[in-house]
Amino acid sequence: MAEYILAIDHGTTGSTSLVMKVAGGDISIIARGYTEFEQHFPEPGWVEHDLNEIWASVAKATKASLQEANLSGSEIAAIGITNQRETTGFWNTQGEPQHKAIVWQDRRTANQCQELRAARHLETFQSRTGLVLDPYFSGTKVAWLLKERPELRTLAQDKKLRFGTMDTWLVWQLTGGQSHVTDVSNASRTLMFDIHKRQWDAELCGLLGDIPSSILPEVRSSSEIYGHTQGLDFLPDGIPIAGMAGDQQAALFGQACFTPGMAKCTYGTGAFALMNTGTVAKKSENGLLTTIAWQLGDEVSYALEGSTFIAGAIVQWLRDGLGFFKDSAEVEALAKTVDESGGVILVPALTGLGAPHWRPDARGLICGMTRGTNRGHLARAALEGIAFQVAELLEAMAKDGGQALSVLRVDGGASANELLMQFQADLLGIETHRPKILESTALGAAFLAGLGVGLFSDTKAVSESWSLDKTFTRSLDADTVHARMQAWRKAVALA
Repeated sequence: MAEYILAIDHGTTGSTSLVMKVAGGDISIIARGYTEFEQHFPEPGWVEHDLNEIWASVAKATKASLQEANLSGSEIAAIGITNQRETTGFWNTQGEPQHKAIVWQDRRTANQCQELRAARHLETFQSRTGLVLDPYFSGTKVAWLLKERPELRTLAQDKKLRFGTMDTWLVWQLTGGQSHVTDVSNASRTLMFDIHKRQWDAELCGLLGDIPSSILPEVRSSSEIYGHTQGLDFLPDGIPIAGMAGDQQAALFGQACFTPGMAKCTYGTGAFALMNTGTVAKKSENGLLTTIAWQLGDEVSYALEGSTFIAGAIVQWLRDGLGFFKDSAEVEALAKTVDESGGVILVPALTGLGAPHWRPDARGLICGMTRGTNRGHLARAALEGIAFQVAELLEAMAKDGGQALSVLRVDGGASANELLMQFQADLLGIETHRPKILESTALGAAFLAGLGVGLFSDTKAVSESWSLDKTFTRSLDADTVHARMQAWRKAVALA
């Protein structure tokens, strides 16, 4: 008998709802809905979302997916949620938003982060949270709101204020305000959560700006029943919300990377790589983040995380900035008009370099051109530049993790590019696996929810449901790869 899981994948620019069918140990997508929501930019460097608009986008996308699947909602066995991380919202006990959500991209708290670093608090935060002091994370956003909006501090003192990342907001809405919860993966991105003790840290909350514990959600595992739907016009009462994880951790789970040393990379606008480090939280010495991947029962799995700012965006630049083609999908055909890049190297540092370099001052660079260089060489060099960045990221992970990578699993839009995936495997020298279902983020949420209600017995059953599309293996000799990496590093030094 088939069972159905509703996976809500709430992203930075829109919300996706997928209806997934579980039958005979296999999982498949049978319907999807997608709704965008508005981006608000009140000042330079500030990015906000309206909480009610987020909720409306989830409701609309869910209605569309149920209509496409021809399901009433009563056949949904469980709901899984994955979400943009770090985005920070406040609402009162009646569920009324008290300010627009401050998005992970927002940089308004850069000065506060610098002040905390100047006061020599970096090591305290890094050792307990695995994070660096950066406006990216939730803690300084919470402190800013409480300082700039004194009425919010008053609400907090009266215990009528609620804080949450977007997973918390969605569960609150789905349950009619009955559940104020988050999971460990999202909590680990706030700068307020001790990832070793798995609890909110009062000292860190104090250092950030006397953040009261009464506003913080209860932290739960990544797969359990957090509450049931209640009072909705698009879903019946009583459906369990049973799985939850931040988007990148959900993708790691959706790729069934359950063994230490397994890693995934999501190729989107940028590239996000995570490596499972098992039950040990590995401190990074190479500019990476240590984060909780997920918690199942009482067992916690940790991960190392790193990101590059520009991946698919370099293809968009070739399309929009240079007019090389009209559709980004055409880049592969153009790159294949030449057998190699002809010595051309393109460092896609259009917005600086992320991990492991962390050089915000770096700029994009094209070098090695001759009179024979043409558009094909530049297109190929752009794709190779993406792969070079990810290779450096995974090298740093292997050093921090103290073990060689065993396999890389890939997802995201650019993972459909055969030339890019082959070159990635050439550089890494390990098997690179592309799954049949590329929506790994939503798949991870579905797997977690399925575990939460018993549709999957354990991670072994989840692994058996994961389906491989294609394996890429190294086709270049080791000496050639070494020479190419050396040339790449020289180019990066000039960027």
